[in-house]
Amino acid sequence: MANHKSSIKRIRQTDVKRLRNRYVARTTRSSVKKFRALTDKDEARKLYPSVSSMLDKLAKKNVIHKNKAANLKSKLAHYMNSL
Repeated sequence: MANHKSSIKRIRQTDVKRLRNRYVARTTRSSVKKFRALTDKDEARKLYPSVSSMLDKLAKKNVIHKNKAANLKSKLAHYMNSL
């Protein structure tokens, strides 16, 4: 266990950030799965901006890499256009 006050606080902060990152990453992955399960093009067009926004926010907060977010958005757009 850490002895310094600053390291104890850093451990607390890291735990909070880790849980928040896990939550937002999991909800984004769930929405991506939901998007890929769609078969109606109109529904996909409505859902795409929100999923894209979620991916951008994850990349902005360094939860995922910006290139991964771009690749996912590209694949989802390609899927939406193929419907």
